[in-house]
Amino acid sequence: MAIKLSILDQTPIYEGDTGTEAFNRTVALARRAEELGYHRFWVAEHHDSAHVAGSSPEVLISHLLAKTERIRLGSGGVMLQHYSPYKVAENFNVLSALGPGRIDLGIGRAPGGLPRSTQALQKNVVDADSLTDKIVELRKFLHNRLEEDHPLAGLRANPVPERPADLYVLGASTGSARIAAELGLPYVFSLFINGDPQTAVEAIGTYRREFNYAGGAQPAAILALSVIAAGSEEEAEELAGDHKLVKIHLESGRTITVSTLEHAEEFGKQSSENFTIEVKEPSVTKGTIETVKKELLELQRVTGVDEFIVLTAVKDFAKRLRSFELLIEALSGADTAAEPEAETAGRRVSVEA
Repeated sequence: MAIKLSILDQTPIYEGDTGTEAFNRTVALARRAEELGYHRFWVAEHHDSAHVAGSSPEVLISHLLAKTERIRLGSGGVMLQHYSPYKVAENFNVLSALGPGRIDLGIGRAPGGLPRSTQALQKNVVDADSLTDKIVELRKFLHNRLEEDHPLAGLRANPVPERPADLYVLGASTGSARIAAELGLPYVFSLFINGDPQTAVEAIGTYRREFNYAGGAQPAAILALSVIAAGSEEEAEELAGDHKLVKIHLESGRTITVSTLEHAEEFGKQSSENFTIEVKEPSVTKGTIETVKKELLELQRVTGVDEFIVLTAVKDFAKRLRSFELLIEALSGADTAAEPEAETAGRRVSVEA
């Protein structure tokens, strides 16, 4: 089966660097991804963090549109619970008008930051709508389909593009899978957040079984995961470093995944709840091109996906770029340079076990 490869970039700020330097690396990575034939390039949303610069994916996507030519660009994702669906639709309609056929709108469920930043983002907001309700309204605004009896009937999220952004639901549980299935939308399971391949299999299976075909759509599942490819197993292990998967379990029942123990402790303090912290080994596909190919083929076999969105958390930027080059080589066995293709088609790489 052919596989599409895509990239999620969190715009990391390395020690001693500035936000400008971090964004320059994101631009360089997006351009190289386009040259290599990656299908899409998504940027993340994080708040109140000194370690990642991407607090406004809409703005960053706009800049990347001007720096690239073909690759699809999108959010991985916009944290819709903080925002007005109307304003998000306006932002992405502008992007879709600037880059026709190139824009993806991924919607996430996580807070995207510490409780303090969530409080700031939602200051003076009184909104009882569920995330599902907000996604429904967002889709109506994106496609200019408000019902005549809607309280805001006649309102348009201008400009109305010829081809609105493609909408995706992002998540790391069967709960998010059910939201995507109910709405008949594409679904992205974040294995790098959840860390459990079996949960990924269950969530994607639930998504397919419960998918709502009423709107004429077909299920489309994507797996987002951490991958590090290197010239040797030892180098891949070294590049993976001492990364941990840190989960904070709040008394209210919520579980939040963060990158460091310090982040988890600060989250707990700001939440004003009792909490426990769980530190686990992260789920990272790492090794030589042969090892990476074998593991990705197995993930494809058990999940049935035909696209991987790859996050590569390597501090050495040159080696990070090299990992993405090796990944294309791992799954294609061919030259890593991409041939020019039709509009944003990306490259599908055929693989054989």
